[in-house]
Amino acid sequence: MRQKIRFEKNKKTGKVIILESSEVDPGVVQLLHEEEYDFDQMVKASDEGVKAFSEVIRKRSFFPISDLCNKLFENTIEFFKDDAQEKIIIDYNDIEAFPKEEKFQLEDEDVEIDKILEEDGETSEDEIKEIDSEDDTPKFTPEDTSEHEN
Repeated sequence: MRQKIRFEKNKKTGKVIILESSEVDPGVVQLLHEEEYDFDQMVKASDEGVKAFSEVIRKRSFFPISDLCNKLFENTIEFFKDDAQEKIIIDYNDIEAFPKEEKFQLEDEDVEIDKILEEDGETSEDEIKEIDSEDDTPKFTPEDTSEHEN
């Protein structure tokens, strides 16, 4: 899910407003949640590090995952130091939280599948005829009360 987290600071009121929006359809972004924080508390938490920042930003109604908290922290360090900047928008796609897929490579690149199959042994036509010669038709007797009869 793609999200946009917008931070807006208002020094007059001493508040920081965080607006969480999400892409509900391709190209359609809808506001999901709005949360208000004390500006001085956010600046202090930002100076103390990601752990303090995460503790302050997480509330019962807005609880970003660790990856998102880290991204928000990294992208807002300068935002809280710069007096001129009043808002910042951070894009987040939850697919970023999944580990990257590594390409699988064989340890010994000289191994060929044909060689592995040859090592298993060849089946001659006589062996195939011998296997097929048996009658595989199931036979039941009147005394047989198994479920196959039903």
